[in-house]
Amino acid sequence: MKFELWYLLLGGLMLAIAFLDKHVRRLPITTSILYLGVGMALGPFGFSAITLDPIERSALLERFTEVGVIISLFTAGLKLRSPLLKDRWQMPARLAFLSMLITVGLITLVGVTLLGLPLGAAVLLGAILAPTDPVLASDVQLEHPTDRDRLRFALTGEAGLNDGSAFPFVMLGLGLLGYHKLGANGFRWFTVDLLWAVVGGIAIGALCGFVVGKYILHLRREHEETFARDEFIALGLIGFSYGTAIWAHAYGFLAVFAAGLALRHTEVRDRGPGAKTERYVAGTVLSANEQLERLAEITLVLILGAMLTTNYMAIECLWFAPLLFFVIRPAAVFIGTIGCKATRLQRVLIAWFGIRGIGSLYYLLFAIQHGVDGVLADQLTAITLTTVAASILVHGLSVTPIMNLYERRKKALTPDGRA
Repeated sequence: MKFELWYLLLGGLMLAIAFLDKHVRRLPITTSILYLGVGMALGPFGFSAITLDPIERSALLERFTEVGVIISLFTAGLKLRSPLLKDRWQMPARLAFLSMLITVGLITLVGVTLLGLPLGAAVLLGAILAPTDPVLASDVQLEHPTDRDRLRFALTGEAGLNDGSAFPFVMLGLGLLGYHKLGANGFRWFTVDLLWAVVGGIAIGALCGFVVGKYILHLRREHEETFARDEFIALGLIGFSYGTAIWAHAYGFLAVFAAGLALRHTEVRDRGPGAKTERYVAGTVLSANEQLERLAEITLVLILGAMLTTNYMAIECLWFAPLLFFVIRPAAVFIGTIGCKATRLQRVLIAWFGIRGIGSLYYLLFAIQHGVDGVLADQLTAITLTTVAASILVHGLSVTPIMNLYERRKKALTPDGRA
């Protein structure tokens, strides 16, 4: 596809979204379904105007998906203003670590016993498909920084954390396949890829967000300075925290999420003139990031639709995707959140809204770039693309009616609309 046609396509699509957005929101579907449909229409299933092979173009596509995920993770961190020691954090932490571990284990079991994959490939598939998506799940996440709904808080926190907490299992799968060094008895994997990379990523991001937040408060309180390029602060913090974490061999996804979270909590803890900064972060920076996130969603879902071909559509997903959505995800959620403070309805909805998306695509492309090739690369690509497309479709069709019903139930039970 010629480059000028990309301008025409994306420009026309953005104009259509701007003019038709209110009408689309009245429909019981998400905009992601429309983007996916446009991508499929322009790809091999339609006019063949776009031809993108995910394996041949894995290097470029890896960078596209990487940028989309880190922008969304930073945005998610900015939305989460509840103090870290509050019980609200128990649910997202359990989902992002314990439930994700259970999901990886169950997918690995299915991969070995039913899909016929070698152990390393099955672990890798589990790590690719275990994380929920921060890019495509905006309809079930916190709507604004003061939203205190427990369901939305849990899903936002989970999506922010588990895109980084899945990384150790990606490295484990690559190691079992011979593409990454695990060390004697897995010692290097445990100390470097698990302990250091997780803890280091969170610490680096938190420190970056804290320092930037304190400096903003200082300038505004002591010098009454404002910033002509507010959005540059967000982009600068994203780039600096991510780059520092990668340089230190830690997980950049966790660093970016922690940076957004620390920036938000630095201002929340402030009770002086920095109260003005609450509007600054929640308004200008968050709004700018949400627009970037929307642009990333449009581009990446359109690309996903264009990548769907008969070569990369797995027939086994006719049973694998329902198994993941209706059995594996609910089992992992209900086991992982035993004892957490939530209503039964909230736990059921959390179990259902395990949306797979751009994060899974990134991990797939990362694995291909780190050596996975041949028949195995084709098989993992087909399963991942088909599962993500199925998730966009089934979750996209159900999110509007289910969340509308949930909001009505919540308002009927609690006068202030909180849950």
